Amino acid sequence: MNHEADATNIIASWIDQHKPELIETASYLFQHPELAYQETLSSRYLAEYLEGHGFEVTYKTADIETAFTAVWHSTPVQEKPIIGFLAEYDALAELGHACGHNLLGTGVCAAACALKADMKKNHTPGTIRVYGCPAEEIMSGKIKMNEKGVFDDLDAAVMWHPFDRNRISNDIWQSQDIKNYTFHGISAHASKAPEAGRSALDAAELMNIGVNYLREHVPGDVRMHYAYIDNGLPANVVPDFAKTNYFIRSAKRARTEDASIRVDNCARGAAMMTGTSVDIELVGSCKEMKVNRPLTEIYYKAMTQIPTPEYTEEELAFAADITREAGLQNNGIYFTGLEPLEDEPVPISIGTDASEVSHTVPLITISAATMCKGTPLHHWAAAKQAGMSIGHKGMLYAARCMAEGTKLLLEKPENLQKVWKYHLGTPHL
Repeated sequence: MNHEADATNIIASWIDQHKPELIETASYLFQHPELAYQETLSSRYLAEYLEGHGFEVTYKTADIETAFTAVWHSTPVQEKPIIGFLAEYDALAELGHACGHNLLGTGVCAAACALKADMKKNHTPGTIRVYGCPAEEIMSGKIKMNEKGVFDDLDAAVMWHPFDRNRISNDIWQSQDIKNYTFHGISAHASKAPEAGRSALDAAELMNIGVNYLREHVPGDVRMHYAYIDNGLPANVVPDFAKTNYFIRSAKRARTEDASIRVDNCARGAAMMTGTSVDIELVGSCKEMKVNRPLTEIYYKAMTQIPTPEYTEEELAFAADITREAGLQNNGIYFTGLEPLEDEPVPISIGTDASEVSHTVPLITISAATMCKGTPLHHWAAAKQAGMSIGHKGMLYAARCMAEGTKLLLEKPENLQKVWKYHLGTPHL
């Protein structure tokens, strides 16, 4: 699809005509960063935006205060196929939108609205749902929604994520366990009567030492990382309380579960050594991403017909400045076009709660460059670009890719049949 053809493309025209309000929406979310399950302003802003564009909105989806569902039907009643777009909007403590969820949520809404315009014009049967999904940063919202059956009747789920390049996310996001380990001991004066104390902090430290020795004896893709949760006690007190938070990950659920059990045993052993006790809390858990090859091929085909963003001299200068300031590795190549679709899925060392949804229904994820190459997620440089035109251009591009890919998916019934046969593990057409 060339630039001349865009004027007759309903999806492209809708996004172009609504560009100012979409940028305004992304900017509002950027300026009002909210942590997981506290996204009151962000979720309401996106829900009301969709409501203003003809969607019916219900709140507190899956009994979650900051979740919502927005629905549009091509006919007065719900009609198959049902396509679900998954929006995120939570931010990170201290860093704000350093994962670009202000762009993610807005871009999803843009894609749904643009697709709606196309379906109305062409009398395409079907239902569009936009799910407001909170708390992705703590790997929680979509898992809770999935457990409540929110996504069960979808024919496909669609989302995107900001990154430093444009591609189909043909990626195996990691299986994860998130756990809290809380040690309980006996308090005492650390100098006058240390023998009377049983240090919960000693137990936590011994557990971490055990895990660090364990690293040698797990598969290479297993990741185990932890942080202390402050107990607020001074050094002259034998602490009767200590708490750590662990992320345990790998590219396969079985490997994650095995490592998770062994980390638990490190905690129990540390408690035995120190005369303390330990409570083990599973905060969240998900499988690895289930990649659907027919779905990736359909959306990649659509992406090959969509021009990638072009950048002004000012934007390139901004990218050069932030590259120097943040020490990014990109050899002066800040942006590129569409990356080729890999022959096989690519394991990556990050996780998302969307992985759990991919085992319920076929799910596709688009990646779009909202930051210059080499910019890591959860970094101040990512946040800085998410709040300006570089991020906005990637968001609008992603919106069009999601909408155009979904249009292509819906053009032929056999597309969804092929996608579902692959998803269910039977030979595909």
